This record gives sequence, C-alpha cells and structure tokens, in this order.
Amino acid sequence: EGPVSSIGLAKDQELHGFVVEDIQSVSDLKLRAIRLRHQKTGAEWLHIDRDDKNNVFSIGFNTSVSDSTGVPHILEHTTLCGSEKYPVRDPFFKMLNRSMSTFMNAWTAHDYTQYPFSTQNAQDYENLQSVYLDAVFRPSLREVDFRQEGWRLERSDAADSTSGWQFKGVVYNEMKGAFSDAGSLYSTRAEQQLFPGTTYQYVSGGDPAFIPDLTHEQLVAFHRERYHPSNARVYTYGNLPLAPQLERVGRIMDTYDRISLAQVPMDVAEYGEKQVTELGPVESVGAPDKQTRFSLSLLANDLRNVYETFSMSIFSSLLLHGTSAPMHKALIDSHIGSDYSANTGYSPYTRRTSLAVGLQGISDSDIPLVETRIRETFARVRDEGFERRRIDAALAGVELAYRHRKADFGLSLMQSISTGWFHGVNPIEYFKVSENVARLRADVERGGYFESLAERYLLNSKHTLKYAMLPDAKYNQRLDQREHEMIQSKLDTLSSGDLAEIDRKNAVLAEEQMRKEDLSSLPTLTLADVPEQAGRFALDMGVAGDEVPVPVQWRATSTNGISYFRVINDVRDKYPELRPYLPLFCEALTYLGTKSRDMSEIETDIHLHTGGISFSPFVTTDLANLGHIEAGISYGSHCLDQHIEPMYRLVLELVRETNFDNTDRLRALLNAVASNMFNDVARSGHAYARRLAASTLAPEAQVLESLNGISQVKFISDLARLTDLAPVVEKLKQVQEVVFNKLTMRSAITTNSGSVDDNQRALELFLEKYPKLGSKEDASDGNGGGDAGQKFVPSSSRFFCPLPFATNYAGKAIRAVPYSHPDSVKLQLLAKFLTPNYLHREIRERNGAYGGGAGYSAVQGIFSFFSYRDPSPISTIDTFGRSIKWILEEHDISEREMTEAKLSVFGDLDTPLSVAEEGMSYFTTGITDDMRQERREQFFAVGPNDLKDVAAKYLASPESASVTSVAVIGEESLDISGDWTQMRLQ
Repeated sequence: EGPVSSIGLAKDQELHGFVVEDIQSVSDLKLRAIRLRHQKTGAEWLHIDRDDKNNVFSIGFNTSVSDSTGVPHILEHTTLCGSEKYPVRDPFFKMLNRSMSTFMNAWTAHDYTQYPFSTQNAQDYENLQSVYLDAVFRPSLREVDFRQEGWRLERSDAADSTSGWQFKGVVYNEMKGAFSDAGSLYSTRAEQQLFPGTTYQYVSGGDPAFIPDLTHEQLVAFHRERYHPSNARVYTYGNLPLAPQLERVGRIMDTYDRISLAQVPMDVAEYGEKQVTELGPVESVGAPDKQTRFSLSLLANDLRNVYETFSMSIFSSLLLHGTSAPMHKALIDSHIGSDYSANTGYSPYTRRTSLAVGLQGISDSDIPLVETRIRETFARVRDEGFERRRIDAALAGVELAYRHRKADFGLSLMQSISTGWFHGVNPIEYFKVSENVARLRADVERGGYFESLAERYLLNSKHTLKYAMLPDAKYNQRLDQREHEMIQSKLDTLSSGDLAEIDRKNAVLAEEQMRKEDLSSLPTLTLADVPEQAGRFALDMGVAGDEVPVPVQWRATSTNGISYFRVINDVRDKYPELRPYLPLFCEALTYLGTKSRDMSEIETDIHLHTGGISFSPFVTTDLANLGHIEAGISYGSHCLDQHIEPMYRLVLELVRETNFDNTDRLRALLNAVASNMFNDVARSGHAYARRLAASTLAPEAQVLESLNGISQVKFISDLARLTDLAPVVEKLKQVQEVVFNKLTMRSAITTNSGSVDDNQRALELFLEKYPKLGSKEDASDGNGGGDAGQKFVPSSSRFFCPLPFATNYAGKAIRAVPYSHPDSVKLQLLAKFLTPNYLHREIRERNGAYGGGAGYSAVQGIFSFFSYRDPSPISTIDTFGRSIKWILEEHDISEREMTEAKLSVFGDLDTPLSVAEEGMSYFTTGITDDMRQERREQFFAVGPNDLKDVAAKYLASPESASVTSVAVIGEESLDISGDWTQMRLQ
C-alpha cells in the first residue's frame, strides 16, 4: 500500500487552474496528502493518494446558519432533486440503482454540508462525480421540489376540499422524528443555551417550530450565497489519478469569480454561569418519578488548536468512559440516575469546543447532588490526575485504531478532518496521530498536564451552563397543539384565493410525483461493468485442543500487524427460557468484574493490550431449512501481534470468572441498558417494526425479536424495576454455565502468516481452561426450531406498539424461502426493484415519510417492507400491499429497470470488507465462496417475468396471507382499531 496516483506532483506546481500548496507523506497511514487551491476562486482541495480501490469523492460548503428554519438541510435535499444537465426529479435516488457505489449520501452538520460518495469502479466514479457537481452548482431548485422536501400545507384528504390542513414535507417529518428522541432533543436544547448570540444557538437541521417560516426564495438565495467555489472544500481519496479530476472540476469552477464569504458569529461571549430549566417528553420505560435530565456544560479550547483538541478528547475519555473513569464511579455507580445524559462528552464540532457531564433518569430533587458530585470529581482530577496505566491504555487504543484497516477508511478519514477543515485548519495536521501521541506522552511524563486542563477548563470556567429538562406528561400534546396553532396562524393570513392556489400547487406536486420520466440523461453502468467472479478468501480449516477438538478457521493474510480472534458458542434451541437474558449477559461480561479483580482494573488491561473485547447474542438460519436455527453467543477481540497471549488470557478471564453476584453494578447496568434501548427505538423504529412483524413467521426472526426487539425493551425495563435482583443473578449464572461450552464452540483467527503459531499456542492454552458441559451428543441434539420440543408454526399477526413519539414507523413481513432455494435470488431482486420504482415515490415523495422501502433477508427467508419517520403509517401498510398489485397488474418491467435492480444487488454484494470481515460469512452462516459465486450467476440470469412470478407466488397468493404480519410503532393517538395486538412497554 502507498501513494499511486500523484507521482510527479510538486509544491507550487500548477495544474488545470489549481496550485499545489502542500504535499506530505504520512507513513503510519500509508498515504500521501496533497493540498491544492483553485487560483481563480480560492476553492480548497485535499487529495489523499493511497493504494485503495474504494475511491471517495466529496464536495462541501460552509453553511452556518442564522435561524432554525433548516435552510441548509432542506437545500441539501432539494439540490439532489434535479439539475441543469440531469433534469430528472430525483437523480440522487435514481443513481443508487445505476451505480455500484459503496456509499452515497449527503449530510448537514453545524457549519457545513457535504456530498460524499465512494465506489470501486472508475467509470462509476466519473458518473457520480458528474451528477454531484451538477447538483451542487447547477441545481433546478424548483418550488415543487422545495414543497416536497421542505414543507407544505396540505389537506388531510386531498380529494375533499372541506378537510382540515396539515404540514407535510420530508425534512419537516424527519426533524419531528429527531425531536421525538428525548436524548437528541436534550442535546440540541442544551447546546442552543450554551452558545447564545452565535450560529450554534440555531438548529442547522431545522426546528419543526421554525421550518414553516422558510420560503422558496430564501432557499434559492442561500444557495446563491453559499454553494460557490470560493466557499467549497473538495476531498478525494484512493488510487484514481488526480489530474483528470482537477481538469473536470476546474472546468466548472473556472466559470465563477471569487466572492467574499458570508460571515456568521461563531465566538460566544462568556456569560459566567447560567441555569436553565425546560420541559421535555416522558420516556415509557423509566420510573415516573425519575425522568429528569441534568448536565453541566463548560466551554473548552478553540477547535483550531489541533493538539489541544486531541488532548481534550483523550482527557474526556479518561474522565468519563469505562467503569474505571472517575466520573463513572461518581455518577453511574452511585445509582442516582440511569445513565449519562445524551450530551455528556467532549464536543469538537463548534468553533469553541465544549465538555458536558450529566445524568438522565434522576428525580428533580437529585439535581443539587448531581452537580456536587460532578464538581467534586473535577476537583479530584485536578488534584490527582489520572492513573498512568489508564493514560497508556487510552493512547494504545488510538494507535491500534489507526493500524486496524476499515473498509471505509477513506470516508472515516474525511469525517475525522471535516469540522476543523471548514474552520480553516490545515487538514493534514489531523493525520499526524503518532506525533500527537508522542507529544502527549511527553507532556504527561513532565507531570501535571491533564491536571492543568482540568484547572483551566473545568474549575476556572468562565462559561458554564447548568441545564435541566423536567418531564412533562403532556409534552407531545402541547407539541400537537402548537402545530395546530402554527397551521391556524398560516391560514389566518390566507384568502380563499390563496387556499385555492395552495390546492392547485399540491395537485401539481401530486401530478409531478406520478409523471413518467425520461431518465436517458443520467449516466449509468451496465452489467458488463460488473465482475463475473466474486472475490474469494483463502481459508484453512484446522482444530485446536487435545481432549475436545475445536474447529478453527484460519485466514493468513496481510493484517498490518494485528491478530483477530472470534468465537461462536451455539446452544441451538435449548434453554428457551434463558434466551431473553442473553443481551444482558453479554453486556454484563464486560461490566461486572470478577471475584478477584474489579472491572476498572480489567478494563485498563483490555485497553492496554487489545482493541476491546465484545460479546453479543448470535443467531442464524440453516441455509436449506427455515425451521432450523443456530443460536447462542459470538465474541471476539483483536490486538497487535505482540499482545496475542494477554488477549486470549483476558477473554478467558471474562468467560470463566465474571462475578454475577455483583448486584450493585448489575443494577447500574440494567438502568443504563433500559434507557439506551428505549432511545434506540426512537432512532431506529423501522428496524424494530420489521423485527416485530417478522417474529411470528420464522424461528430466527422470533429469536431476534426476543433478543433485540420491542419484547426485549419491555423485558429489560421490567428487570430494571425489580427491587430484588437475586432471580436475575441466578439466570445469568445459568446462561454462563450452558453457553460457554467447548463442545459447541468454533473459532476463527485472522492474522499475519508469521503470527499463526503464536495464535495456535495461545488458543491451545485458552482451550485447556475453557468450560465443558455434557457430551457431544447432548450438545448437538435439539430440533433447531422454536422452543425445545415444540415445532415452530408460522402465524399471521398485527402489532401496535404505542410510544410517546411525535412520529411513526411501519413494518410488514412475509415468510418466503431458504437461502439455497432458486427463488431466493428472485425475491432479493424484487425488493431491489420495488423500492426505487414504487415505494420511494409513494412513501417518501407523496406521503412525506423520511424513508421507506422493501428488503429481503436471504438467510432468514423473510421479505419485508418498512417506513421511517412516517406521518401516516396505516396508509403506508396499504401502500406495501398496493406495490404488489402494481407490479403484477399495472407495470411492465423494462430491461433497464431489471439492470438497475441487478446493479443495486451487485453493489451490495461487492461492498469492500475490512481484513477482519474476510471469510466471516462462511464462519457465521456457512456460506462458501462457491455458494456466493453460484448465487452471483443466478442473479445475472433472472428476467422480468421471474420477478412477477415470485411476487404472485409468495406475496399475493391466498397462502401468503397466513404467513404475513404487520407492525406499527408510534403515536398513541393513531387511529388503530380491529384485531391488533397492543404491545405496551409499561
């Protein structure tokens, strides 16, 4: 690995209107960084030359705001709705299926908006670059697209001119959903209060209370001011040559003249100490009298000091994270609250960075106690600093993280530099990780370094916010009331002629959404661009252990000096009563400590010697039989090759010696897990809705729902309310006894060829002390489906889970066929076909949900539909059904559409893997390289009639109704009647 695409470039060289300002090689990261500037406009360009075929392009603009209308966020959406060269309604979503991109997105941060993509195909890269550049510099920005993506007034029944009015719009609904997440709302409001008089007192993504103040004219003006080369940062990464890209982009930028940039206030005037109390939503899972959130937020260093920002991030980690952190001991171990508040941590995303510490799940009366604990801990850190081993462990973690090769390295590199770069920092400074680590080690060696940071920023802060959010049981009702008042205030200013004009515009939008488009202007790959052969990974199969041979999958490859270790322990369908405890059990293994050592000591060892140890529940389905599953736990770790022996020793210590009698820490863990799971439903409700719908259809889906679904959220919150944890302790001990068993174990090791022997020796020692239970026959019996002794029988259900959100999620699932069935590939292509050609238009464009689509899990054998942040989930469930009628009766599938569905599938199949993931699909599911190749060939062969056949057979037949379920998660006020099973969390 190393630079390949910029050989011959030199400092001060001019090329296609750009001048090279800086070139630096970073040997640690095997890259060469070239910083250029466009001479005419001042646009900045950073090129990372690295031998990596997953090439990245991004263009971004400074978009700091002066209000909370969400103008940069709505503009980000609207620029992707057609442009001069590509005058189609939604080129961004259309290109998802004309490309084999490994990533395509756009996002709005505090101070900037970025449009990144990555792909391994050179032609694809050129195609996407052309679409993105035309989108940002020459967008159509039509009012009709602004009304679809931003906000609009619309009748609740478009066909009835007497029906009431509502706000609709993709971003409007997205932000309503974001503000439904109590943690996200708390963080946003606290930050607004910390930075009055600056751009950060506003919500760049948009506050639903202010989004309807934005006009189309303001959007167009914001684009004219901000989307200009003088305000742009271009990032490129990978092994494609730089010169042709400079020429392509330079041609566009040369048509612009340099402008002076819009300035918004970023530096806050220090206000001493301020206390603010506001009202927020109630969480279903918490105790009613413990719903308050409180935090202290303090200004820290200027973001542009790269070394101090690095130091403060390490400082924050040492202060807060892990069971050995002083703040964890002071706040979490004391059981005052359920977990840290959502804003807790160091925030290097504003011009002046900040550090916040707080708790959620407390009672109002605990606020003074929490503040006292926080301030006492600040003083203790100033006086005593941090334990040297913990500092060494934190720095070891930084170094290991940079050695660990992620598949999306180019993208993650871009994200690590973007905030500083948009604030004027030379981005290359962020790559000098080993220099910063060495400097920090030297500062720590001299003594008093972290103590001085505590003194300066925590104890002598000239700008501190004390922010409390109290629970209001009527919070969502008040939000609804405020929305009705906003609608009414809009209507009060409109004449009957104005309302008729709004009706007309809505009719035009509805017509536009249904219009058949000519997509011939959009570039596309063809199936000839898709490699016929799937990538293969050389694996060796061996065994380890004398008494009981344990299967070992070896992958010897270039790993940058890192060894990766993974284990699966399978208990099949035995012990179904213990299954709901598996997620808690996995969390407890890295939280409770052992009889002889507390977790803080073990945790420091883990961070000194490994990249962490993780345990998680595991389930997969037999590739030929949906009724047979494997279920248990999976765990693993990775380390530098010099730490192989301690890595295995530490894993074994947790497996054998975890002290489940430590009920004090178990209670703290339960409270945190319950709170985090509830917040996760607000963020990922569509995934929970799909899991809930699928849970009645197949054994794996049933198990997944019990492990990571609504029933697990309810199970954990019920456990968290127990006063006596003795029964829970007993169950966790039983899980430990049955899960860790040499007889049901297999392992996988990925390492350098020179470290195979060291791993084999360490594994043999590991297995000598690994528990063994029963006989091989005992371990492998069981019917593999559903609860022990009971055959799983699929059934049809409808679930509704009411939650205190201002948004909704819908899911529908249908049982289909196992992985090895010839119809499996056709169903996977059908899902890829329905999403862009029907569901996207109906769910997102017409209904105003943030997202929706179809998917097919080939291993589970489940076809599913979903919607995300959806204003009308019940009508969306009808839409799911109509999509099948549409493909069967109303639509002829073209060869072009067929090719696009296949390109989308191949894009997924060929997503690059990190070294750690290579060969893992065989280890976890049994899918061999030959099976992947055979499936690949089947995809090429599928035709339009095949999609109609499987739609009719599995999704529209009378038999399919008995293996179809739906689920809705969302607002209590939804009009749901009939035979729905209600899933209440309390």
